[in-house]
Amino acid sequence: MGRPSDLAVPRGADPAILSRYLNVAHDAFVSTGSADPALRRLVRESWQRSVDGGLDPEEAVAAIRLDEAALAAIRDAHPLAAGMPVIRRLLVESAADEGLLVAVSDAAGQLLWVEGNAALRSLAESMHFLPGADWSEASVGTNAPGTALALDRPVQIFGPEHLARQVTPWSCSAAPIHDPDTGAILGVLDLTGGDEVATPQSLTLVRATVAAVEAELRIERLRPAGGVASTSSGWSAPSLEVLGGHGATLRHGTTTTRLSLRHSELLLLISESADGMTTAELGVALSDDEQAQVTVRAELSRLRSVLGPIELASRPYRLPGGVETDADRVRDDLRAGRLRRAVARYRGPVLPASTAPAVERLRDDLHMHVRSCLLVCDDADALLSFADTAHGRDDFEVWERVLSILPPSSPRHAQVAAHVARLDAELG
Repeated sequence: MGRPSDLAVPRGADPAILSRYLNVAHDAFVSTGSADPALRRLVRESWQRSVDGGLDPEEAVAAIRLDEAALAAIRDAHPLAAGMPVIRRLLVESAADEGLLVAVSDAAGQLLWVEGNAALRSLAESMHFLPGADWSEASVGTNAPGTALALDRPVQIFGPEHLARQVTPWSCSAAPIHDPDTGAILGVLDLTGGDEVATPQSLTLVRATVAAVEAELRIERLRPAGGVASTSSGWSAPSLEVLGGHGATLRHGTTTTRLSLRHSELLLLISESADGMTTAELGVALSDDEQAQVTVRAELSRLRSVLGPIELASRPYRLPGGVETDADRVRDDLRAGRLRRAVARYRGPVLPASTAPAVERLRDDLHMHVRSCLLVCDDADALLSFADTAHGRDDFEVWERVLSILPPSSPRHAQVAAHVARLDAELG
């Protein structure tokens, strides 16, 4: 059944009374930034993570990141496509009858399938709960699919426990789906609807369906290939996403793997080194105390098992086939003068949770590169796109540059001027 903290509505609690309390607690948090200690710890911590990442509870809307072509390509190549018949049989058919929705995301929180009751699906689309939308915590705050990914555990969110205002009428139960061979998160299975979703039975049903999907994937891999060609749909080249997240996301072939922070640091540093790195160099790069070489070698051995078909050569450690990072793509856009695209790709600092000296240098170098290109440009749209983010909101020089090129007739001119004045006063 899961831990008591997994359940959004405690046994014996009146959902109506709980909802009224949560609405008051939600309003108080949004206005003061202080969470009621009586809230579930899972919810308090998720709310705090969300606002620390720059999310505005009143304005947050899930970003739609995949167009129809990209969505179709990912679906075709995704390992969870093999589990969809099981999900439809065990969950979708009954959900449609009960007026509920079933969603399946990838490991980054992008919804790949949303099925179930047609009327409810149309209603959910108004808050961007639809295929191609990003329902990670970073995109839309506390929600069952995104928080289940953040915590790698089953999660149930009841009504006003959602942080984004427009999502508070909904409830959801979700659980991660893991690769049966590597244990990597493949995505999340979610059941969404009204108060009836926040029951122990709903969470149990989601968990049971996840177990059935993982069993089906295990069986599928035991079947003879039968000459079926693998489909890469352009996703075969290894890529590493290191911007804005606690750990990196590695994509290769049809597999998406979320790496631990240490493995994220190692893979990033090796990918950034043209000539490779020795164990001693990696030890210095990871810590001012110089990690013991035996510890670094042990972590590299574990990393190699996670990489699967991606070759990690040694003496020195290097990636013969290469791994492209989202930081590389930002640099490429800056070199080509594609500032708006660079800003859009720059979702946050390089591995912000890392304290490894070499990662901190990479983080600072990329941020200064983006910032310096913007400060000499005349593209108000690119500047505002950067300034409105968590990593640009308090940057006085960026806002001052925006004000210098923004026409006085612009609807945002007065707002920008007021923001510049406030930052100037704070700086003294």
